[in-house]
Amino acid sequence: MVLRRRYGTLWRYIASEFFSSFLVCFLFFFIIFFINQLLLMAEDILSRKAAFMDVIQLVIFAMPAIIAMSFPFGSLVGALMAASRMASDGEILVMRASGVSRSTIFVPFVILGLAFAVFSFIMNDVLLPLGTINYGKLYRRLITSAPALELGPYTVKRYRDTVIVTGPERDGALLDVVILDTTPDGKVRVIGASSARLIDRGDQAGTITLNLQNVFVQESEPSKPDRFEYSSATTMDYNVALAGFADFSSGIGPREMSSIDVLAAIRQKETALAQRINQRAVELFDRRLELVTDYMLRSVSSSNINASLARLRPGTDALLALESRALRDRSLDIYRLEYYKKFSIPAGALFFVFLAFPLGVRARRSGRVSGFGIGLLVAVAYWALLIGGQTLGLRAALSPFIAMWAPNIIVIILSIPLHLFRRTA
Repeated sequence: MVLRRRYGTLWRYIASEFFSSFLVCFLFFFIIFFINQLLLMAEDILSRKAAFMDVIQLVIFAMPAIIAMSFPFGSLVGALMAASRMASDGEILVMRASGVSRSTIFVPFVILGLAFAVFSFIMNDVLLPLGTINYGKLYRRLITSAPALELGPYTVKRYRDTVIVTGPERDGALLDVVILDTTPDGKVRVIGASSARLIDRGDQAGTITLNLQNVFVQESEPSKPDRFEYSSATTMDYNVALAGFADFSSGIGPREMSSIDVLAAIRQKETALAQRINQRAVELFDRRLELVTDYMLRSVSSSNINASLARLRPGTDALLALESRALRDRSLDIYRLEYYKKFSIPAGALFFVFLAFPLGVRARRSGRVSGFGIGLLVAVAYWALLIGGQTLGLRAALSPFIAMWAPNIIVIILSIPLHLFRRTA
């Protein structure tokens, strides 16, 4: 009769060790990201006299991003600390001497790592878009109810090609406002107003209205500085692009969308890019045909072939320039990066345990301390690879998949020899 071993009690013990270490590490990274991303923002808004409860809401709406990033790193360092502690205390050795295989010991790490990855994905794909959208809505309401959040008294603000100079503030309105910008036809425009208020009309996406009172407008052409046109009005609405504000991005971007919505947007952008590529292919064919036809006509009608070729030089240069111009949709690259990022970061919570476990069981002393130190080094390296990949994906036309998944791939590659070496030993 063969007795079948049951590892339920052992797995619960290992899982409790891993989970307790994970909680400590999760809180550690959560506090770091919280201070780095939220407290600075809250301090900046509070210093501009925003309501305290509004600041609390902004902090809550930004929480999903912090939690989603804390899970993978908490899984990494937590697994290292748990494995290092059990190895340094001899528990791993006792388990192995009792006939428990290393793969059996590893099972709770994989299960919890998978659970952390799933939870992180839910935060990243569901709650993060909702939080970002609500953050934008609340911030839009704040800058209309409290202009000092963006347009403070006695300040000079630049929004893209517009410069806004403000005077004192009184009853929610800014006094003695001067706006410098350029009209669509290239004229330099100076707008002066006795007062201005920010108004959110809600009928124009991505813009907010600056309602001006007692307006004087002067326009002039740079080529004719001695001539100008002027006009005046009792009231005037001046639209400002919300993309110019520090904490607001107009419209719905990939960060505010679920992975399914981002994938649908990618398909649309790929179709549009394919149409542009086909149109350029047709244009290149037409230009080549035109050059060949022109060359044949000139060679028949003219005895000087060199002169005919010289006349074709401008058309040839234009064709070469068109051929060398790469068609690239930068927004498509951004959407692809965000799409793969929604999966790669949560997956790190699972992939990390494959590296953390074999590293942790090698610990002979210091236990949790050594695991924590090694985990921090790996976390910093992973973060640097993630940021570097994202930068290369945007600027160097690196494959978005490689840019976002390279850190996880490197983690798996490094973990394979560690597992094989231990089994051989």
